[in-house]
Amino acid sequence: MGNSYAGQLKSARFEEALHNSIEASLRSSSGDPQPIFTQLYLEPEPYPGNIEDMKPKTDLHGEPPGHELMNGHSSNDLEELEEDDDSDSSSPPLPYLQAPAPDGCCTLDGFCQAGKDLRLVSIATEPIEVPAGFELVGAKSPSVPEHILVCAVDRRFLPDENGKNALLGFSGNCVGCGEKGFRYFTEFSNHINLKLSTQPKKQKHLKYYLVKNSQGALCKGPLICWKDCKTRQFSSSASLSKPSSSSSLSSKENGGTSGHSSSPFSLSGETALQAGWMINPCVFTIPIVLLCVFMCMRVSPVPTALRVNGPTNGLGVDGRPPLLSPSQVSLGPQGQAYRASDLGDSPVSSAMNSGPPKKRHRSWHPSALVPVPPTAVPVPAIRPIVCSPGSVLGVSSPQPPVTGVIQPQPVTAGETVIVPDNLLNSSGVRPVILIGHGTLPYLYGNVGDIVVSPLLVSCYKSSQLTEKTLETLGLNSSQLLCVETMILLTLQYLARLGSEQIPLREELEQIVLKAMLCCPGGPAISPSQLPWLARLEASVSGGSVQVVVTHNSLGEGISESLRSLSEGPHHQQCLPTYVVIICASKMSGNEFCVLVLGKYQARALSEGMLTTNEFLKEISYELITGKVSILASHFKSTSLGDNLDKQLVRYQRRRKGQVIQPFQGDVTDYIHSQEVASMSPPSDREMLSKVFQIYPTQLSVARSLLSQVCSIADSGTQNLDLGRFCKVDFLVLVPPSHILVHQTAQRIRQSGVLVDLGIEDVSLAYQKSDKYVVRLDGEVHTKMEAFMRKVKQNPYTLFVLIHDNSHVDLTSALSGSVCHGELQGLADRVVNCQEVLDAMNLLVLQVSCFPYTLQTRQSRISIHNEVHWPSKETLQGEQSPNELVYFGLRDYSSSLQWGVASPILRCDDAFEKMVHTLLERHPHLHSMVIRSYLLIQQYTEAMMALTSSPSLRDHITPETLAMVEDLINAPSREGSQGRGHMLLVRVPSLQLAMLARERLEDVRDKLGLQLCFAVLLGSPATELNLHRNFTSRLKAWRGCENEDWVPHTYEDLEGLPCIVILTGKDPLGETFPRSLKYSDLRLIDSSYLTRTALEQEVGLACTYVTMGVVQEPTKTMAPRESDGEKATTSLNDGDELERPQSNGSAATRTSGSLAENGVSSSDVADALQKPSTSACPPEGAVTCDMGTVTQGFKQECDSLGSQLSSNPSKTSKAPPSLYSSSSSSSPSPSSSSTQRPSQSTQCGRDPKPTRVSPRTVIMSRAAYNLLAGESGSQLSSFSLLPHADVAWSSPLRPVITHNLQGADQSMYYRQWTIARQHHADYEAPPVPHPRRLLLSGPPQVGKTGAYLQFLRILFRMLIRLLEVDVYDEEEEEEEETSEVPTPVYNQLPDIEDVRKLPFDPYPQDPKFRKASPKYANIQQRQSPKGESQTPAKRETRSIRLSRFAAHNAFHHCEQCHHYCEAGPATQLSECTFHAFTFCSSMLGEEVQLQFVIPKAKEQHFIFSQQGSHLESMRLPLVSTKDPDLLKSPIFTPTTGRQEHGLLNIFHAMEGATHLHILVVKQFEMPHYRKYWPNHILLVLPAMFNNAGVGAARFMIKELSYHNLELERNRLEEQGVKRQDVWPFIVMMDDSCVLWNCHQSTDTFTNVSLKMVLQHMETTPKISLYAMCGTRKWSSSLARRSPSHPFSRCHLHDFVMLNVDLTQNVQYDLNRYSCEEVDFNLRVNSSGLLLCRFNYFSLMKKHIPVGGNKDFLVKPKLMEIQNPATISPSQYVCAPDSEQTLLDAPAQFLLERFLQSCSHRLFPKAVQNRNNPVLSIDSYLNISPEISVCYINSRPHSTNLNHQGLLFSGLLLYLCDSFVVSGLLKKFRFLKGATLCVISQDRSSLRQTIVRLELEDEWQFRLRDEFQTANCSEDRPLYFLTGRHV
Repeated sequence: MGNSYAGQLKSARFEEALHNSIEASLRSSSGDPQPIFTQLYLEPEPYPGNIEDMKPKTDLHGEPPGHELMNGHSSNDLEELEEDDDSDSSSPPLPYLQAPAPDGCCTLDGFCQAGKDLRLVSIATEPIEVPAGFELVGAKSPSVPEHILVCAVDRRFLPDENGKNALLGFSGNCVGCGEKGFRYFTEFSNHINLKLSTQPKKQKHLKYYLVKNSQGALCKGPLICWKDCKTRQFSSSASLSKPSSSSSLSSKENGGTSGHSSSPFSLSGETALQAGWMINPCVFTIPIVLLCVFMCMRVSPVPTALRVNGPTNGLGVDGRPPLLSPSQVSLGPQGQAYRASDLGDSPVSSAMNSGPPKKRHRSWHPSALVPVPPTAVPVPAIRPIVCSPGSVLGVSSPQPPVTGVIQPQPVTAGETVIVPDNLLNSSGVRPVILIGHGTLPYLYGNVGDIVVSPLLVSCYKSSQLTEKTLETLGLNSSQLLCVETMILLTLQYLARLGSEQIPLREELEQIVLKAMLCCPGGPAISPSQLPWLARLEASVSGGSVQVVVTHNSLGEGISESLRSLSEGPHHQQCLPTYVVIICASKMSGNEFCVLVLGKYQARALSEGMLTTNEFLKEISYELITGKVSILASHFKSTSLGDNLDKQLVRYQRRRKGQVIQPFQGDVTDYIHSQEVASMSPPSDREMLSKVFQIYPTQLSVARSLLSQVCSIADSGTQNLDLGRFCKVDFLVLVPPSHILVHQTAQRIRQSGVLVDLGIEDVSLAYQKSDKYVVRLDGEVHTKMEAFMRKVKQNPYTLFVLIHDNSHVDLTSALSGSVCHGELQGLADRVVNCQEVLDAMNLLVLQVSCFPYTLQTRQSRISIHNEVHWPSKETLQGEQSPNELVYFGLRDYSSSLQWGVASPILRCDDAFEKMVHTLLERHPHLHSMVIRSYLLIQQYTEAMMALTSSPSLRDHITPETLAMVEDLINAPSREGSQGRGHMLLVRVPSLQLAMLARERLEDVRDKLGLQLCFAVLLGSPATELNLHRNFTSRLKAWRGCENEDWVPHTYEDLEGLPCIVILTGKDPLGETFPRSLKYSDLRLIDSSYLTRTALEQEVGLACTYVTMGVVQEPTKTMAPRESDGEKATTSLNDGDELERPQSNGSAATRTSGSLAENGVSSSDVADALQKPSTSACPPEGAVTCDMGTVTQGFKQECDSLGSQLSSNPSKTSKAPPSLYSSSSSSSPSPSSSSTQRPSQSTQCGRDPKPTRVSPRTVIMSRAAYNLLAGESGSQLSSFSLLPHADVAWSSPLRPVITHNLQGADQSMYYRQWTIARQHHADYEAPPVPHPRRLLLSGPPQVGKTGAYLQFLRILFRMLIRLLEVDVYDEEEEEEEETSEVPTPVYNQLPDIEDVRKLPFDPYPQDPKFRKASPKYANIQQRQSPKGESQTPAKRETRSIRLSRFAAHNAFHHCEQCHHYCEAGPATQLSECTFHAFTFCSSMLGEEVQLQFVIPKAKEQHFIFSQQGSHLESMRLPLVSTKDPDLLKSPIFTPTTGRQEHGLLNIFHAMEGATHLHILVVKQFEMPHYRKYWPNHILLVLPAMFNNAGVGAARFMIKELSYHNLELERNRLEEQGVKRQDVWPFIVMMDDSCVLWNCHQSTDTFTNVSLKMVLQHMETTPKISLYAMCGTRKWSSSLARRSPSHPFSRCHLHDFVMLNVDLTQNVQYDLNRYSCEEVDFNLRVNSSGLLLCRFNYFSLMKKHIPVGGNKDFLVKPKLMEIQNPATISPSQYVCAPDSEQTLLDAPAQFLLERFLQSCSHRLFPKAVQNRNNPVLSIDSYLNISPEISVCYINSRPHSTNLNHQGLLFSGLLLYLCDSFVVSGLLKKFRFLKGATLCVISQDRSSLRQTIVRLELEDEWQFRLRDEFQTANCSEDRPLYFLTGRHV
């Protein structure tokens, strides 16, 4: 294979190379021409990964014996592929054998043969003469690696800084002896004694430039940049032994020859060869030089064009093929140079290995049997290896490669084809050879007139499918087809193609796949049957397919066909479209290829091989060189033969300066141009009342994006930490279009997002919106640098980089170049640069309507991070016919089945016929040039036919005439007010577009139509340029006062009659106004054969239309899915992170069907779709009923109903604000979703909506066939290659169906496509980037609105993460009795004053509203309004966290990470476990608690001398006065909240040292250790695993008292008084979030917990207080300050407890609820002091999870599958009954039963405040309807005065020995009062009744005994009820 065209033609540099060559020849003293032509074969850049494609197959598959390598190299080392240098003609083959040096020469290393020193160290300071144009460079010799040898080399043979432009060959001088003129590096390397073991190459051995340092001495400079040095890593020997490790897997799977997948060189348009280079042992390999076409250069008189072409879909080399002309280059000698490796196909081959050594040099001529003309261009012949006949797929066993010197072979006669001269001129067709299977011949002669295309070659490559792929396709290797079957299938396919269809690779691949699936292996066809069957297949084609059978080689058949073609016109009548040439050779089996002779097909195929960039270059070249002059002169006369210009001038004179009236008249009405200037149309301001709306679909998509961001944050990979951000900022990158920039900036302005995100002031937001949109052009780098600086400087801001229309220009930065005037590869440089990838506070959102190029195997976006626009079906609801629905590409395809007279998708057949005639006349011109000239003529003559020359009507296609007539006449129709339609004409070539604009304007003006319609050039590179007449008309319609206003976007042209000529390589996603009526795509033809290219053109017409316009197909069809997801994500997704409803205005609720478009059917609901006023917080809510899905969703868009226009009906039914997507990326097919028209931003004028119809699209036949594909015979556009930058990964793959959308489609493309070498993802890292998302949705569907809304709700969510919902419930204040001065903060309580205050027995906290009221005989308060009015949900309010907040486990920040997170070095094992045992008097037994103490916290404890035994916890002294010291240890009982509990109090403590202990249940200890590795844990004994919070509080208090005693004993030994040891602890809930201080009437400030505690700890005589605490915050506190600075009342949630004074008062360890109220009552009745600091308030966070929430009460034995819920009345049962026993603690069941069912126990007490139930020694909640009077039975306790009080019941709960019968006799009861006695078991129940002599006054019945519904091992509680007698 050698160097067969390893280089790459660069048309852009061709002239330069030629010019340099000529100049060099003139300068050169020798007559030798410079070796310049080889420059055209420049390096592929950069190398593909498929390196093995370039190596001979030896190292991959092994070879049959007898195989020898040609080209004299045992390996195609990459470097040899890289260059074609003309080294010495005697340069021997590898292995490299150095010729001995001449006798007497110096052979010393580092010296030249003349004995002069060349080492840099020796001659660095010596003067060296360097001739002009030479450079000093350093060479490295392997024998003296430590030295650099100095040489002088002509700089033309050295590369520039990009590694390019080095001429091949060498010219150098020896600086030692001064010898000049070494023309070969081999010779030079001998002279300087490099002593090489490999072939000398300048690339390998010339390493550095040499430069002078400041002292003037020579030193080593920069490396010489020889091409892409990175890829050259393997030596020739290595590459033989093993396949290249860098080669991609796909290349093995897909074979190098697959016309797409593994083409060895970049396909950007810089490619040389597309067809791959692997020589499979059993499959032929195609010849790779594809020779083509279209080029003539200015230099040579009769240029021969050489074009190396790419594979099918218009992918090939960049640029113009160079010409070869005899005067410059003789190619003959190079014939052998490009001969591909001949894998020994017969024994003869070894005999033929004679002849001179192979060398890539001019001077050697092969002894060819055929005289070789000087311009022959060889096509390498690659012969198939002989293998078992019949099978294409035999697998040969690997053989050791045969080594040895291999000679080239002379060319045999049968293998050459001489292309006849003047083939194109004589026959009018440039034939295309479609490579099939087998050896193609060499082509010589007029090679410019023939094209070789690898279009179908991959279809014959099924042998390269891997086992895995075959399995996916449902095949096995036995089902693969033989060559004969392939030939017949190809024939069958070609025979059924229509006269206007061209072969498509994807179509034939589907046929091959079907054939494999239905008839495995195919019938066996003998060689003799094949010709007969082939002719039979061809016979059905009616002569369009011919079969030629030869027996020697394919060349025979090709020669024969070409000869008959060139012989002249008499053969032309019966010329077949396709000739299938079959070579039935006995030696090499059957081979075949297809010669395409059909004029239309051959032209379409060869043009289709060009990339868009290339054919635009080709067109501009044709225009510049004047090749179009013949065509232009043809169009100088009208269709009637008159001179066009003369006619126009004649008509212009006849008009005498009058013009046609622009509106209110007819085409025949003329007025003077001066008059028109004063006319202006009526203003219609109302029509343009802009309302910005976000529609439900956009909201749903924004939420899906948010949900995706949350899942990245939740993934636990540390890729995104949402908790640290408090701001959102963004930048939108758009393709280089000025109009798109204005359009996006306008959307940003209208949406108010800048103000909502708080990044701009309301006043400035309007001017500054442009700053947030950046065009990807030359200036992008400075803007991006500024943006990235901002990203780095603001680590707490989350930045979102939105790359809109991200499928445009995904060229990699490496291969990026200036192409057709546009910079390429910019997007890659910006979006994929390392800074962007690494920034942890930057999300990249890529938005595209053609995401296919982002969805390859190498995609940088995880498939989980894709959000697809929901499809119509998923959102379909009941819709009124006037609603707007999205009308996309799929709808255009299905509209062909509506059966209407004038379809909206049309093909102009009359135009196509004219085009065909012209194409035949002008075979040299590109078809788009011809189409453009014809189109201009059509429009010109249509204007003339309607004004000056009616006789032309018959010569204009009806389509053109109708459009122009509509354009001119619409403004003067009734009621139009001068408004008209826009006609969009798509002309991709800028030069042709400018020509069209100029021509149409000129004709319009001469016809007097200059005021009827505008002609605009829509070019991405320029702003809109509109005549002032039209601008003033637009201003009048808008009622615009601003003198300077000019239209900036196409939408601004709403209503203006105009022709917009849209130019540019791709449409870039601009939105067109609703008045766009026609989209003329007649220039978009067979050059657009990729899905993206075709669909984005039709996407220009997609928009929202009135529902009633869309018709149902006339025949039944399967329901069509539209692009987007199959199911929309739930409207509530994105809420994984807790985001409770925020405070603020209550959500307004109304119902109204927000059906598919989110436009409501009721005016009320419409009023809710409010315009954004960025001033208000995003609150309002709408309940939307979307068909079956009925879900309320909070409309997070900004909205304020009041701002809607005063008459809702005006906006309600109007076409809603068409807030669209600029992101609608280059337009595309597909329909979907319900978000409003993206078209113009306007609302209709009256309640009756205007009907919006779909635009009419007029297309070329080729594009029409593909779009109509579903209904027609051809395949449809979605089966095409998705994008020119990607390739299919396998020759066969499952068929893609039209309902494959969204995620499924993405999966398909990710499996079956790979990025080409010039694609930005080609070298993407193997793992997708975690912070990159993709939003895809059809064109013009509203993606911009969705992503702006996403920014808004992302910001809301971050704020929500920084906000918490705290309880906001007003306390029930007692009435004020006296004026008290406002409490002053920092006032401390005086113990005497506090003692005088009365104790308020009512639990004020609203959380006890459902608890039984406490009876007090001060004036009875009103019962808290009846149960029915108690809100089911407690009120909360959203509060922004301050810097003093307590946080949960999700909080991370720089300051406190050491506080909650374990350091990297610390393990969980760093904690120590300590048992702590003490005797509890209350429990009457020893209790063992376990402490888990991190190493860092051990200083808070005292350990025994040995250090292992925990003795006590250190306590400070009361007398210590340290301003930083916090004396009280803080205990937090917590359960089920290891993540959500607010256990990080670092900030609340201002970072001060403190002792914080988490009290946890034993089974939860591992969870808490995991989340809080630095916290001390106190683990309760296992018996408390099911206990309530009472047990935790009991154990904390017991432990603390025991510890106090231990510390007193310890410190007493040190001389400290016992009373001086600090007796307080703090017991704090895990939901305390913020602390406030109320300073004056209406202000409160956040303060730290540290400040609150220190303030309370400094209270005078603190040891005399039993408990201190704060009040609970509520919003009413902010309005009025507390009435007293202190009060005596219940304390809870956050308590400072004196464990010394309360030694004898215990928490009830059995309790699940109200344990604090119970404890407070007992403390108070024991005569102890409780003090609440009223100027401090505590905010408690609403945490929906964990805490002591309800047990799930379920039956003990789960026999029933779905048990009914168990009501509280079933929580108790009669003892020993059959009732279902429950699995829940007895105490819990009892408490819940009493809360719900006490009205049965105490019927007299219900709603009776004056006769409470007497409860002794305990407070239990027995429902809010029953009042309780608490009495303490202890002696000396202070109790309520109960004289004269009649009780309605008596509750005795687990009463102890202090309760005696005498005590009970003091109380009086109502008649019929009831009693309830509760005991631990039946026996103690009976004992209690006897001991208290209850039977004296109370009557008991046997059936009144109950137990909790537990089984006996769960120790149920028993109770007995009785009546008072």
